[in-house]
Amino acid sequence: MKPTTMKKILSLLLMVCTLSAFAQDEIDNLIKGTKADATYLVTGYAAPALNAISAGLNQGWYNTAAPHKLFGFDLTLTASPVFLSSSDLTYTVNNANLTNVKLVSVGSTAVSPTGSAEVPTVFGDDIKPRYQGYSNGFPTGQPFDGAPGLNLDIPVVGSASPMAMVQLGLGLPKGTDLKFRFFPSTKIGDGGNVSMFGIGVMHDIKQYIPGVKSLPFDLSGFFGYTSLKLDVGLDTSDPGKRAVFETTAMTVQGLISKKISVLTLYGSVGYNFNSSSLGVKGTYTSNSVTLVDPIDISASPSGARLTAGLRLKFAIFTFHGDYTLQKYNSLSVGFGFNVR
Repeated sequence: MKPTTMKKILSLLLMVCTLSAFAQDEIDNLIKGTKADATYLVTGYAAPALNAISAGLNQGWYNTAAPHKLFGFDLTLTASPVFLSSSDLTYTVNNANLTNVKLVSVGSTAVSPTGSAEVPTVFGDDIKPRYQGYSNGFPTGQPFDGAPGLNLDIPVVGSASPMAMVQLGLGLPKGTDLKFRFFPSTKIGDGGNVSMFGIGVMHDIKQYIPGVKSLPFDLSGFFGYTSLKLDVGLDTSDPGKRAVFETTAMTVQGLISKKISVLTLYGSVGYNFNSSSLGVKGTYTSNSVTLVDPIDISASPSGARLTAGLRLKFAIFTFHGDYTLQKYNSLSVGFGFNVR
């Protein structure tokens, strides 16, 4: 799939463009040698994407700690780019950890059969490492290209722009908000599909604390769950060759906010429970080695989080922005319609 096509898909769902692009165009370049060789190379290349995407799915759930009144609602659009560190742009390939394939060069720099070098991850530069098949300690066949980075050339995940998340919130009795995210199973590219579902609950806890419930601020508890599945083909001539990415992102937080005229200041502290997996299905043959369903890797970038932000409300229109400190820091900005 061409990068320009993937950028169009970007508008559909959080960071899916990045994952789909490297899955369709690059992952099969790393399925070489033994199963251990392929797992080693794909894990280093893909891990930053697995971590960052699951972190991004916990963003954009709220912009106040005040629940709606009964049957009040909001429809909010939020973009949440996730910031990367320099360590997410490269990973180390050590030839001592490879058996039937060796790294021989990165750009113009040669690498010895016992040496090591930094090569691009999915978020790295558009540099193609070169590999060589090995058998019984001797090179075989011709050198071949590995997977280059997508050369995003920006400090955030999400290709050329951050992804949009559309969300509906509904006010229920007893100071409770129910929030929904949903994206039906949709075809993308050549034989791929993507789907997403999310649900969140915010509940006013200040009402249960004597001496606090009359104070002029809002205090709520929040729980959110989002699941994302992306299934893309790796070879148009062989539909059995597929990459399947799945992630679940859960977050538990305490929220506080203070409204001053049209301005609301809000913050939260909590914990993210994230889990992602990437499986490559199909039959692959390289250097006289046949691999069936060669890749099954996972990542769990869970951890504490701290958010601070502000919202402006004019009539029924809202504009908000916040910043979250977590394993992958994130900036969220958005607007919406808010009634009651």
